[in-house]
This record gives sequence, structure tokens and C-alpha cells, in this order.
Amino acid sequence: MVHNITSATRLLDLLTVFEGDRRVQTVFTCTESSALDEGTFEFFTSRGMLHIPWEEATVHKFDMAIATSRGGDLHNLRTPLIGAPHGAGYNKHLKREAGSGKREAGSGKREAGSGKREAFGLMPEWLMHEGRVIPSAIVLSHDEQRERLAASCPEAVGVSVVAGDPCFDQLQASAPFRDDYRRALGIRPGQKLVVVSSTWGRGSILASDESNTDVLRRVLAELPVDGYRVLAAIHPNAWYGHGAWQLHNWLAPLTEHGLLLPVPDTETWKAALLAADGILGDHGSLTMYGIALGIPTILGSFSESKVAPQSPMARLGKAVPRFSTHRPFLPQIEEAATAQRNSADLHRLRATVTSRPGESAVLLRRLFYQWLELPEPVTPARPRPVPVPSGVPVGLSSPVQRPVFVSAASESRRATVRRYPAPMQRRTMEQHLAGTHLVADIDDPDAAWPRSADVLLLPFGRPRHASGMVYWEDIAARYPGCALLAVEEPEDGCLALLREGVRLRARWRGRRPSWTSAAIAASVVHEHTMSTPGSPSPVCVQVAIGPEAETGLLDITVL
Repeated sequence: MVHNITSATRLLDLLTVFEGDRRVQTVFTCTESSALDEGTFEFFTSRGMLHIPWEEATVHKFDMAIATSRGGDLHNLRTPLIGAPHGAGYNKHLKREAGSGKREAGSGKREAGSGKREAFGLMPEWLMHEGRVIPSAIVLSHDEQRERLAASCPEAVGVSVVAGDPCFDQLQASAPFRDDYRRALGIRPGQKLVVVSSTWGRGSILASDESNTDVLRRVLAELPVDGYRVLAAIHPNAWYGHGAWQLHNWLAPLTEHGLLLPVPDTETWKAALLAADGILGDHGSLTMYGIALGIPTILGSFSESKVAPQSPMARLGKAVPRFSTHRPFLPQIEEAATAQRNSADLHRLRATVTSRPGESAVLLRRLFYQWLELPEPVTPARPRPVPVPSGVPVGLSSPVQRPVFVSAASESRRATVRRYPAPMQRRTMEQHLAGTHLVADIDDPDAAWPRSADVLLLPFGRPRHASGMVYWEDIAARYPGCALLAVEEPEDGCLALLREGVRLRARWRGRRPSWTSAAIAASVVHEHTMSTPGSPSPVCVQVAIGPEAETGLLDITVL
């Protein structure tokens, strides 16, 4: 029973226990009860999933039905129904009765309702019809959920089954393959990946509130592009509620400067979580899974009104620090990494994701085959690894799109280069730009950037002066702010021309790291000339783009 893409993806986690068993035929149907079921039938078709109309599903009797949501007229089924969560347990509060009808990204067709703020999936209005419990079995991932179920809908306790969390077990089983996921996502050795997780509806990071959407820009603006990648994991309800085209259109200025934006109906978000070094999250399940995996996390947004007060997610909202817009992002996530490493509160919170760790495949298969009245297969039930992403997320190409602000601080012939995308910057929170210079392409479509650049790049192979050289006088009048013109040369080197007529050449020595470029060479030369009194002298500089990245040797000679 599929309600939307969100429930469909979780349903596929459950159905892996039937792999290889030709005795079981699976048929899919959409309840057509979600305001955000766009893309559901395309999801079926693209994966070759046999599907039938909802009306047909309620007429015929099947041996068993499985649903990972509670919407729709499930009481009309003539089939034993197994109900399971479609996230990290039961945490969100969702009212069933029809509301104002206003549509938001991820809002259901039914928003108004009772004043009780119990968890969606554990309340009588989602579990009962005319005094009868609808599901034949209710899958729980933790014993504490049974306690909450007993308080909110005691009639359903007798059919509840604690069977662990198949998604978390899959993540745990896949953790040893972290390096494979990082390579597939284009994360270089020495780089760190920050995942920005946005759930659906108001209060999420990617909400219509400008102060929230600006959080994503802030992360891209403040993290050095050579040392970090940023991936946005968008909830399927937001993705399909607005439409994929609209999301790509809204986020185009960010993906242009390196934001990774995978389609949410794949398992790329799981691979990203396993590859992550930090999370900027909200009240969505991905944030909870990240905490359970021990990933340093801060909250970019958190809507208490969308969360059941007695749930683990409510505890997460109290235990995890909020992102302060009055401080730079990087020190906040670094502080979280230190504080959360040995946090007793977070240790207890991690344990609430499942009380049957590593056992979900065994327990779920046992439950399903009992209802099918079939003996279980002889092969062991175990979680399958998260697939290594094969598609290329938007933004996977090099995140370093000039213009960039560059810090090339050097000391004792060592330089550490940090680059920040210039178009992402604002006039607030610019501490990371102290001591930087601006690098731009001379042919940038926005002429304002080269006009104000300190370092201008002339592409390799561009036609030069008739004499075969490029003279400073040719560009000095047009670009009065420029202190250095760098002509790109083979093997990521450059010819640097200064206003005083000084000419220098920068070439990488020996085996070059993958990150070397003429632009980085030009920035190191600029820093060398600015920090050297008098005429510049030949020097060999050891260059790094971060504390964990491989270093390169750059020879600077005077011509």
C-alpha cells in the first residue's frame, strides 16, 4: 500500500526479506489519499513494479498487505494489513481531519484535527475505524513505542510487534563501505562532506521562510570549497510537492557552486549519510539516523509543533545544538563534534532508534511469513548493503567555479589555500573572508567580478598579443583593481604578470595532487609577492588546501 514516494521507498526496505522467494508475488497500489502522490505511478513504472488501481485492491482478497503510512481508507481492505513506520520510528504529529486546504510542500490533505499531539501512526484516529483496530499487526522499532501506544491507543497494543528498524540495520551493515560511497559522490581524500537534511513542510530547512533557506547558502558560502562538499538531502514530499524542476530552479545558484542535489527517490541519501562528516538537520528522520550513526550534528531548523512531545525526536530537539545565525558555521559543527563524542544524552538517544539492533530482517521475515502461512526460506535473513550510487547528482562537477575569494596564508615556505565562492557571500558573517583576495576569470559573464578582482585569470590557448606575449598595459586600464594577471599554462601552472613589469612563472614540481590548478598557483604567487618586501625572489612553496589533504610543491621563478 503506497501513499506517496516517501512511503514507497520505506516499503522497499521491508520487501527485501522476500528476495529470491518465487512463492511470493508482490502487487503494488496507491491509496490516492496523499496530496503529494505526484510521481508515484512513474516510480512504479520505472522500477517495473506491477500495480493495480486502489479500487481493485479493496475488492480482491490478498494473503497479506503492507503499508508504511496510515492515510486512506485502509479499513476497506479485505486483507490482513501489516502497518509499519516510514521513518525513524514514530515521531511526527499529523492531524487527520480536513483543514483549510492550503497546500504546502509536504502537507497532507488532512491537517486539522484533535488537540492531542500524539505521534502519527500511534493514535486511534489513524489506527481504528468504528471501534475496530484496522491493522492486523503494527510494527514498532523500539519497546518505548509500545509504551506510547498503550497510552494513546491501548486497543492496538495486542497487535503490536517490536521488530527493529530495517533502515538503520542496513546503514549499520553498510558502514564498512564508507570509502566506496565517498568516491561515488566525488568526495576527494582529505575532503569532508556536510549533509544538509531538510524534511517537508513549514519549519524545515528548505521552507519558504527566507531565514531558513538562507541557511543552505550560508553553509556553501562559509566552507572552503576545496576542503568541503555540501549535499542537500531533500524530503520526497518537498521534492514532489513543488516538482523536481522547481527545486532545481530554486537551488540553481547553489548547485552552480557545488551543491550536490540527489533525487530523493533513490538510496543516494543513505550513501550520503554513510559518507558524511557532519549534518545540518531538522526534525526529519535523516537527522535521527545521523545522530544514531554518531555523526556530528547541529539543527538548522526544528519545528516543535510538528513533533510528538513524548517522542525521541522531541528529545533530539532539546539535546542537539541549534545553528546560530550570529556565528560562523564551521566552528559550530566542530564544537558539536567535540561535545557529542562522549555525550551521555546522545548515547541514550541513539539507543531509541531500535531496541532490536541487527535483528530487523529476521524479525520482519518471521512476522510476514507467519501471516502468509508459509515456511521461511532456508537462507539467512540479513540486511543488504546500501547500493553505491551510480547516477551523478547535480553539482558533482568541480565545485570551484570562479569567481572566488582566496586565502593563501603562508609561513616558512608553506601556504594553506582556502577558497570561497564569491557569489554566495553577503555583507553579513564574513569573518572567513578576512585577508582574502578575489580571483576571477577575465571573461566572466558578470563584468563586475573581473573589474574588482585582485587576480585575473587568462585561459590557456586564448589568442594573445601579436608579439606572442601579453603585456600588462593591455589590461591595466580596463581592470584597475587587478594586481596580478595569471596566464594559464600546461600542467596547471601559470605565467604571472605584475603591474611593475615583473614576470614570474609558477610550476608544480613532481607528482601533482588532484586539486592543483593554475588558479591556485596564481593565488600562491599573489600571496608571495604581497608578503615579500621589495622585488620577489625565487622560492619553492609547499601548498595545501586543508589540514588532511595531500600537499603539492610549487616552484616560483622570476623571469
